[in-house]
Amino acid sequence: MTQTTYVEPAGGRPAGSTADPHHARRWLILVMIGLAQLMVVLDATIVNIALPTAQHELGFSSDARQWVVTAYALAFGSLLLLGGRVNDLFGRKRAFLIGLAGFALASAVGGAANGIEMLIVARAAQGVFGALLAPAALSLLTTTFTDPKERGRAFGIFGAIAGGGAAVGLLLGGVLTEYLDWRWCMFVNIVFAVIAFAGGSSLLRHRPSEDRPKLDIPGTVVSTLGLFAVVYGFANAETHDWSSPLVWGFLAAGVVLLGVFVRIETRVAHPLLPMRVLLDRNRGGAYLAVFLLGIGMFGIFLFLTYYLQQNLGFTPITSGLAFLPMVGTLMVSATLSTSVLLPRIGPKVLVGAGMVIAAAGLFWLSGIDSASTYASGVLFPLMVAGVGIGLSMAPSMNVAISGVDPHDAGVASATVNTGQQIGGSIGTALLSSVAADAASSFAAGKTPTPQLLADAAIHSYTTAFTWAAGIFLLGAVVCGLLIKPGVPEVVDTDMPVVHA
Repeated sequence: MTQTTYVEPAGGRPAGSTADPHHARRWLILVMIGLAQLMVVLDATIVNIALPTAQHELGFSSDARQWVVTAYALAFGSLLLLGGRVNDLFGRKRAFLIGLAGFALASAVGGAANGIEMLIVARAAQGVFGALLAPAALSLLTTTFTDPKERGRAFGIFGAIAGGGAAVGLLLGGVLTEYLDWRWCMFVNIVFAVIAFAGGSSLLRHRPSEDRPKLDIPGTVVSTLGLFAVVYGFANAETHDWSSPLVWGFLAAGVVLLGVFVRIETRVAHPLLPMRVLLDRNRGGAYLAVFLLGIGMFGIFLFLTYYLQQNLGFTPITSGLAFLPMVGTLMVSATLSTSVLLPRIGPKVLVGAGMVIAAAGLFWLSGIDSASTYASGVLFPLMVAGVGIGLSMAPSMNVAISGVDPHDAGVASATVNTGQQIGGSIGTALLSSVAADAASSFAAGKTPTPQLLADAAIHSYTTAFTWAAGIFLLGAVVCGLLIKPGVPEVVDTDMPVVHA
């Protein structure tokens, strides 16, 4: 089992600062990586805002509309581990630039779509290139920042983007849809990609791996099929009953395939996901924290958006603005947690306390009713939840890829992204099902009136918030048991500054 320590290089200088001329540009590299990460994260919510307008213009059905979201999730979620290992095989700079270029091209095709088929293909292509880009961004961050203090600040910023990017997508999607056109919700990715591509081309250099692993073909096939089945099963749960074979059948197949994948990885010489990456207690607890945060966060973004627009009458732009206080507190707590608190008290307290604080915010938010306003019922609980998510998300992402061998950095980063993606899929399906059951139970046997329907909708949202809070509390307990107490030690002094 690997040991994880924070050891500052001799003399207090970041390792590799004299050996690598790009060390002086590390903060510019962070800006470029942050832009790429923001593009990937906000794309999930920015498209949701554009869908109603796109559906009206292109004339596709509501059933087909679901595939615009599902196509991206399937491609992204099922190919992340492969994307991470491709990073390790062929270099992170190459993977990063190809991912950016492909994502931009797919976005251009989607923005120019003349029908639902073209839009779905474009979204699937975005998922493919996103699965290459996301692990590259996170692993580049790991190998660029080797000084523990600077890495803490960098991961705080990156974690804030990962946690708050979805809210930024809601705001940006509302602005673009209202003032320009829904197609700009796709075209805007080209702007992000061009800037990040120019920065990556000039700031990064390709450094081939000295110990290049071979591609694990059986593991790649089985893991891709397993993740595809899991994501597809949960996507079907949003439109089908849980007893449908399209739901439980695919979920069961996914679990079996992933079990086979684990067995394969313990037997092959060059595993796609080496078990040494997962079996470190701190790292395993951090992966679990990212996964559970992904589930619970959807209880905020999905159902609070419904409440703001359908019950409080907010426009898409106003709804996006309503999330900004949470983004603000999340950014502050994420930055402080990794740059100030993590080196002093370690991840165990931060991850557990963050999840408890986030749960408290959601429990508070579950008290809204038909008489609540944004100021009285939403603002302060949302800010509290932001503090908690930032406090746990950024340290989890830091610990999840700290101490891994340089040639495993890509797949370790991909595992973080996979946890987020699968967590989001589960959160969407599970909480949507819980909310639907709550609304039906509330209205059962009563005369349907506009007020009853509004009250039933609010009851469904508050039930989802309560469940999400419970998931956070469960995460605080389980991750608290897994993650070791004290400040971990991660020996990164031999890691290249830009292993790209």
